[in-house]
Amino acid sequence: MVKQFRYIGNIIVIFIILFLIIIAFRLTPNPPLNQSLNYSTILYDENDKLLRITLANDQQYRTWTPLEKISPHIINGLLLHEDQWFYYHFGFNPLSLIRAFWATYIGGGNRQGASTITMQLARMHWKINTKTIDGKLLQIFRAIELELKYSKHDILEAYLNYAPFGRNIESIGAASLIYFDKTPDKVNLPEALTLTVLPQSPTYRIDKKKGIAGKALVDARQRLFERWQEHYETEDNIAALFDLPLLMRQPEQLPFIAPHFTDQILQQQIQKNNTEQQIIKTTLKIDLQTIIEQQVSAFIERNKINGIYNTSVLLVDNNTMEVKALVGSADYFNRSIQGQVNGTYAKRSPGSTLKPFIYALGMDQSIIHPKTVLKDVATDFGFYTPENFDHHFKGPISVTDALIHSRNIPAVYVAGKLKKPSFYQFLKQAHIREMNTEDHYGLALVLGGGEVTAQELATLYAMLANQGIWQPLRMTRNTDNHTHLSQRLLSPEASFMTLDMLLKNTRNEDILAKKQQSLTPIYWKTGTSWGFRDAWTAGGFNNYTLIVWMGNFDGYSNNAFVGANAAAPLFFNIIDSITAYYPNHKGYQNTIPSNLTQVDICLPSGNLVTQWCKIKGKTWFIPGVSPIDIDTVYRPVVIDNKTNKVACPPFNPEDTHVEVYEYWSSDLAKVFAKAGIPKKTPPNSAHCETTQNYMGSPPRITSPLKNVVYKLRLSNKENEKIVLNAIADGEVKKLYWFVDKNFLGSSSVENTLDWVPNKSGIYKISVIDDLGQSDSRKLKVDLID
Repeated sequence: MVKQFRYIGNIIVIFIILFLIIIAFRLTPNPPLNQSLNYSTILYDENDKLLRITLANDQQYRTWTPLEKISPHIINGLLLHEDQWFYYHFGFNPLSLIRAFWATYIGGGNRQGASTITMQLARMHWKINTKTIDGKLLQIFRAIELELKYSKHDILEAYLNYAPFGRNIESIGAASLIYFDKTPDKVNLPEALTLTVLPQSPTYRIDKKKGIAGKALVDARQRLFERWQEHYETEDNIAALFDLPLLMRQPEQLPFIAPHFTDQILQQQIQKNNTEQQIIKTTLKIDLQTIIEQQVSAFIERNKINGIYNTSVLLVDNNTMEVKALVGSADYFNRSIQGQVNGTYAKRSPGSTLKPFIYALGMDQSIIHPKTVLKDVATDFGFYTPENFDHHFKGPISVTDALIHSRNIPAVYVAGKLKKPSFYQFLKQAHIREMNTEDHYGLALVLGGGEVTAQELATLYAMLANQGIWQPLRMTRNTDNHTHLSQRLLSPEASFMTLDMLLKNTRNEDILAKKQQSLTPIYWKTGTSWGFRDAWTAGGFNNYTLIVWMGNFDGYSNNAFVGANAAAPLFFNIIDSITAYYPNHKGYQNTIPSNLTQVDICLPSGNLVTQWCKIKGKTWFIPGVSPIDIDTVYRPVVIDNKTNKVACPPFNPEDTHVEVYEYWSSDLAKVFAKAGIPKKTPPNSAHCETTQNYMGSPPRITSPLKNVVYKLRLSNKENEKIVLNAIADGEVKKLYWFVDKNFLGSSSVENTLDWVPNKSGIYKISVIDDLGQSDSRKLKVDLID
């Protein structure tokens, strides 16, 4: 009796020791079963459509899918087909081993397998040769080791991610995605059972062209389905699916969409040294990508006769800065044009596409407003003498027209006036990479002397649409917050005015196209690099920024590479196609900043109107920033009625009359004469001893008062105003008020103008009437609590 109890006790102790050993194995930290694998990278568009799946480093298609994201149909089918006792054995099934040994080595029948799921995982994980008895024994011991170290959940998950599925496809995730374009949790029952039988016979034949599975694979699936019906209820409509042809996509048919775009993302992952599995949801939109690729192909085919073989296109959503479409070259697989080069990431001369930002900076730095008149005449800027593309000069030209017609002299002039930041400093702030020193470029940077990429140019044009806030491009929908990288480089007012000027750049198309543009406002600017190596059109529509480049990656020039003639047609073809595809898409709205206003000006000078001005208009104006003065082009001259010469004062008004003449500088007068537009020469008054002063008394400021300190309370700042008032001559209709040379506003002679200072200090108040006469005075302002 004592021996019996001792025997039972020994057995209990043995079981306790075995249990503790198992617990020790399980509690000891073990490396994850996916540690030794490397994986494919899968890239999706914004709507989860597959763009591309790459090969792993060992040239296999392989992903890792958690067991929870695998369809129960696959799991149940696998257990039914491979290992019904999986949850009950300890790594191997003795009965199956005995039966297989007898059939293979004693009974003389066909070779039979007896491997459990755990044993198969052991073979794949440790790469064991199981064709020998020694190998089989090692496989069993390794299977037991797996059972000791890992849970059934982990083993089953690892098996499905190790298993071969034909060709160079491993893992259930890669097989499901390649064969059925679905993730493993989305497959139906026929697809699930197909995937279940493949690991045991991965060489089942499938027609590579048609994707139709061979008879052996279909029969194997049918046998499993018959067993399935013995264990699980199956609806008739599901069973009917098994009678349909089994279609399976092959690796050769995998999508390879936007290859330059996906190449760039993959290269960024390599630079980050990210070796973990990557399932990347990108920002690309396949529909937009397809539209642009079709337009590129059609355009290149039509223009090969002109030697145009290559182009790059980039489309960016201004709201999110997400890249929606990217065409790096006209044909990725065309070696003759170096098709695998990503042209949107290549440094090229931008031509005149950077001019809008020169004028935007000029408006922010109180140099110009949209109607400021600049000189387009032959000018020598030190050692730099730029010319226009057409080798002609237009004389006086507004900033708006200078931008639209891409005149070089005005742009260089404004760039030369920029201080902080200079144009070079602005480009550095906008993250234009690989720039040389500022002295290296000089003013030539204005006309494309530097180099930018289409992606960098896109961030600049998107900045205009985003009210002067620069942001980097986004190509993936990751969790990174890009807002901390954004920075304001231009004011909302300057951005609005620049876009407003670009919106006036009309396209030379037929009536239908003009009607289309009336529905879809488009702002755009062309550029042509020196030597006809690069042709650009950059701009935007709706909520998109669009950049089009044409040229040769080897820099070979072609007279056809002119922005307006080459890049612009493709630019508009793309816009017309997208707007036709999305007819209800909301058009671009250039929202007017609250601080912006409009003033009446005399167009020939770009300054405030006088009663003598003959051509009047309006301009956008930033109060306190935009520079403006009284027009001096149109001037009145008193003429003697008898002699038709300048009347010398004093004169009798009854014997004289007033004529208005245009006073232009000598360089502009030469341009007019050369263009066949001679201007009437103002009469000579040298015979008069004194100059004319027929316009009455100049205005006289009556408020603010002289020698008075204005103390204003900050707590009541809205009501603490300084009234501006002046007495003017009877002929005067309007008064223009300035504070420290900054235009404040205008008022009629009968009315006053209110001014609210924003800081303490000494100010100079000036008033100019519409006859060009002025008065000024200084005053001190103290803002107190």
